[in-house]
Amino acid sequence: MSDLLLKAAMGFGIAGTLLAVWRLLRGPDAPNRAVALDVLTLITMPLLVALALLAHRAVYLDVALVYAVLGFLGVVSLARYFERGI
Repeated sequence: MSDLLLKAAMGFGIAGTLLAVWRLLRGPDAPNRAVALDVLTLITMPLLVALALLAHRAVYLDVALVYAVLGFLGVVSLARYFERGI
């Protein structure tokens, strides 16, 4: 039963990822694209955790943690660039 719920959650996550990619490609301006990139980061992390649970591989949890840190640093860098330049 829990595998079915994880697969359903991954399906919703993939749908959200596709919507965020659409916004990233079609965003009217740069801040909207930056938000879409942040949303992609936030959706991909739980997908990696669900994949780790389904595959019984703990290494995916480490990948999700590193991805979270790098995603946060990327968003902070983009915000600083949009605010006043580097």
